[in-house]
Amino acid sequence: MRSLSFSGLAALIVAASSVSAQQGTPAPAQSTASRRPPATAVAQSYSAEEIQTGQSRFASQCGFCHGRDAQGGESGPDLTRSPLVSEDVRGDRIGPVIRSGRPEKDMPAFTLPDVDIAAIVAFIHDAKSKAESVAGGRRSVDAADLETGNAEAGNRYFTGAGGCIKCHSLTGPFANVGSRYQGLRLLERMLYPRGGAGSRGAPFLPPVTITTAAGEKIGGKLLYRDEFTVTLIDSEGWSRSWPAAAVKVEGEDPLQAHTGQLTRYTDQEIHDVLAFLEALK
Repeated sequence: MRSLSFSGLAALIVAASSVSAQQGTPAPAQSTASRRPPATAVAQSYSAEEIQTGQSRFASQCGFCHGRDAQGGESGPDLTRSPLVSEDVRGDRIGPVIRSGRPEKDMPAFTLPDVDIAAIVAFIHDAKSKAESVAGGRRSVDAADLETGNAEAGNRYFTGAGGCIKCHSLTGPFANVGSRYQGLRLLERMLYPRGGAGSRGAPFLPPVTITTAAGEKIGGKLLYRDEFTVTLIDSEGWSRSWPAAAVKVEGEDPLQAHTGQLTRYTDQEIHDVLAFLEALK
């Protein structure tokens, strides 16, 4: 059986987390995620250059919440299924939301040049168009998709090249992690431990200082970090994001080891480690 790619795993995490959070019970025969996105009210076309630029801007500014493909992330909804997006005409509805934010939904306001907002709008519409063209919408999660790893190989990675054993002792509470989490929920805890749907209580946000290329220093609490994006909550409570390669991050982050793994894992290693963790009971 062919393993899901890393991007496929991420999409499954988002989809399953959304259904679980809304229902708290197994999904019915036809879940919301399995239905087709709402049709775009006014057909629009954008140049390949606009879409490509928008993809980059979206990933750095919006991807940490809405996913890099605009189909949902850890805290943001799937924009390809948004009624607002379906009714938008060249940014007349999306633009104001980007500029003003939605404080009641913890979405910050973004101060971006008009050209960047226009590019983001182009990318969102392109993503929606692609979602509409897929028959049946996003598929549901099949447990067999995750059961392709080799537990012995996962053990070797965990205790060897991955360095996971440095933080997770197999003789303590972690020794039975497979009895507490299984399948997609365990995968979420493994890849995105900071404040994911499977975690309990408020997430720990370590204090950090961001130094920009211009030398500006911004202190705050680290909200999100992966190989592409760094986001913190500043002293005034605003969420601020930068491309990871463009800033220096100073501060102790106990979960940085998980973030660092995202650039090293192969798809097979992810499945192998998951199989190993599921065997810990």
